[in-house]
Amino acid sequence: MDELKIPISLLAPTIDVDSLGFGDTNELPPLEEPLGQARAIEALEFGLNMKSHGFNVYASGPIGIGKWAIIQKRVKQVAASMPDPPDWCYVHNFLDPSSPLCLSFPASKGREFKQAMAFVIQSLQKDLPLAFESHKYLDARAKIIEDRDEKKETLFKEITEEARTHGFGFKEDPVGFSLVPIRDGKPLKEKDRDTLTAAEKDEISDKAKILEGKIREFQAQVHALDHEGDHQLSEMDRQVVRAVMHNRFAVLRDHHQSFQEVLDYLQKVEEDIVTNYKDFLPRESPHQLALLGWDMRDRKPNLTRYEVNLLIEHAQHSGAPIIDESHPTYANLIGKIERKTHLGVVYTDFTEIKAGSCLRASSGFLIMNVLDLLRQPFSWDALKRVIKTRSVNIEDPGEFLSFFTTGLKPQPIPTDIKVILLGPPYIFSLLQIYENDFSKLFKVKADFEVDIPRDIRQEQLYARFMAQLCRDEGLPPFGADAVGEVIRHSLRLAERRDRLSLRLSWISDVIREAAYWAKQDGRALVSKTHVETAIDKKRRRANLLEEKVQEDIQEGTLMVDLEGETVGQVNGLSIHQLGDYAFGRPCRITARTFVGNEGVIDIQREAELAGEIHSKGVMTLAGYLGGKFAEFQPFALSATLTFEQTYSEVEGDSAAVAELVAIVSSLANIPVRQSLAVTGSVNQLGEIQPIGGVNEKIEGFFESCKKRGFSGKHGVLIPAKNIRHLALNHEVVDAAEAGQFSVYGVHTIEEVLELLTGMPAGEMQPDGQYPPHTILGRAARRITEMAKIASEWGNHHSPELSDDSKHPLPKTGK
Repeated sequence: MDELKIPISLLAPTIDVDSLGFGDTNELPPLEEPLGQARAIEALEFGLNMKSHGFNVYASGPIGIGKWAIIQKRVKQVAASMPDPPDWCYVHNFLDPSSPLCLSFPASKGREFKQAMAFVIQSLQKDLPLAFESHKYLDARAKIIEDRDEKKETLFKEITEEARTHGFGFKEDPVGFSLVPIRDGKPLKEKDRDTLTAAEKDEISDKAKILEGKIREFQAQVHALDHEGDHQLSEMDRQVVRAVMHNRFAVLRDHHQSFQEVLDYLQKVEEDIVTNYKDFLPRESPHQLALLGWDMRDRKPNLTRYEVNLLIEHAQHSGAPIIDESHPTYANLIGKIERKTHLGVVYTDFTEIKAGSCLRASSGFLIMNVLDLLRQPFSWDALKRVIKTRSVNIEDPGEFLSFFTTGLKPQPIPTDIKVILLGPPYIFSLLQIYENDFSKLFKVKADFEVDIPRDIRQEQLYARFMAQLCRDEGLPPFGADAVGEVIRHSLRLAERRDRLSLRLSWISDVIREAAYWAKQDGRALVSKTHVETAIDKKRRRANLLEEKVQEDIQEGTLMVDLEGETVGQVNGLSIHQLGDYAFGRPCRITARTFVGNEGVIDIQREAELAGEIHSKGVMTLAGYLGGKFAEFQPFALSATLTFEQTYSEVEGDSAAVAELVAIVSSLANIPVRQSLAVTGSVNQLGEIQPIGGVNEKIEGFFESCKKRGFSGKHGVLIPAKNIRHLALNHEVVDAAEAGQFSVYGVHTIEEVLELLTGMPAGEMQPDGQYPPHTILGRAARRITEMAKIASEWGNHHSPELSDDSKHPLPKTGK
């Protein structure tokens, strides 16, 4: 069967270093376009430039292929040509303080407005007290008060004269003034009142009533004079305030003539300052203010309401913003309302409103990892709401859940963002199935390739990528042989000799480590040896478990026969995945066959240690066996299959060929060579199907054989369709070249049987029978024997009916 042995040249890809056309990477220009991602870039360009609603982008692909770097570069190019987004501020709402207003400004103008408002308020704090302390103001105020006092004095003289003509005077008491009768120019005493006649008392009472009416008129006139005076004083104060702040606000209005919302806000600020101008005066009133009659001791002026909370600020000519949100919590995404504490009291106001990523990315781009987003409570729903409503409503998460409220409901800020989610393909599929809004909101899928076809041009582009990385990170240049070895490693990562892997993150790590070992070696040029060292060192850092498994095999703890022949026993190959490192190990697979009608019994499945794919592979074996041996007779077979010494779940169907060989070997009672291992999937027609991890599986069995010592008969059988996936390490290739180890490519189960047993498999004859001295012939003969045994056993032990049972009596009831 030497014709099935895979040629040495096909065991590992070879790189024609001379065809690369350079000596080292210093000779190469940098790579201008991302390597092999034309499809994804086309979709990305469309999504970034499409302005219609809902055309957000989902960048699909596994980790390590450079999605983030490609997206960052493309987004920067698009963002640079876009107009500057506006600045956004929150200001106090004088009509409804619980609902702060948002104001929009051109880029960089928000800070100018904030500073201008702060300057105006600070200048008013300085100039208003000076205005109220000026001699001109004090004289005008004194004149108003003096005129009011003169009028009040005139009225008092008139009422006093009126009272005197009626024989009364005024006496001051704690509650005001009271009328007192006068006789002979003196107030009438109480004892003298007792001497008055009834007529005199009635006369005094009548006159007092008349005067009391006059007094009430006098008091009303005095009150009117006080009110008029206060109004004049207040109006004069307002005129002073308006005069002091007129020019300052006029400048602000002139600078914002085209922003009606800003003009409306400035008008409200002016009105509030005019109304509450005393808040600008010092709490410790100087003597002049005390003279004005203003009591400032109990006032606690708060000028925070005039502040401007600059929420979003952009520089001029900066283009659209790009926000890469690495921690998309609800607060980081939407924003938050922080709180202040004073004397144990917690409170907040509009100045504590903080922007989130959605606002910072407004009119630009927001980039996130979809798994980071979905792990955060409420973040996905919040992002959907922003995209749907095209606005950001900043609210506390507790208010979002209706648990409690901060008392603030800021006005929503309009926003238009392009969201780019990075994630694996399966998340995209799950969101499309289970999230109704997803397809409406993310209409562009950018699928990133995992590998690309290999040709000379792509290999040269690969080399240019390495050259660019070396320049960007200050690494020593790579020689052509080192580039070839990196390309060879890329082919292994792609598991195809005709495709180059695009897991550039992993490739970059190999390049960096190879450069490190070159520096350690004192070399200015990285060679092939340094790349091999980097790959070997990385493997050694991760293969502790693999070494332990191989030691157990060598010691016999894990029972694997590598010599001799055994019936019903085959060396299968399994693979263990540990993060980004995988290794293969041989595993003994055994089968026992006996008379029965249970078919193929998978012990792993019965013990609930088999995955669905593995169970499917085992059931496929029953289809093959039935088709081969039970066309013209009953299939009276029971067979048990198991992976020996496996205590965790077995998944995959790559052991199906080994399992089928074990069953046929047991049926035909033909021993199987233990020096060979086999991997592959099989269909019901007996065709061998390709599997994954072929390199690791071969190398795992090779390592076991090496530790036990080569006999020249060791080897592995793999599906012929896996030959293009071979990228074995140099040690395996060297051993194959020396005749110590062989790799066979098989197409059918018959070829596998012949290689493992040394006997012909046999072909069905025109009469439906197999030649007797072939594997299938012996197996078919055993199947026939089993069918006869089952039939005879059934006839011999079937219960015979008694005469009574043949003629049962009718049942009688009570």
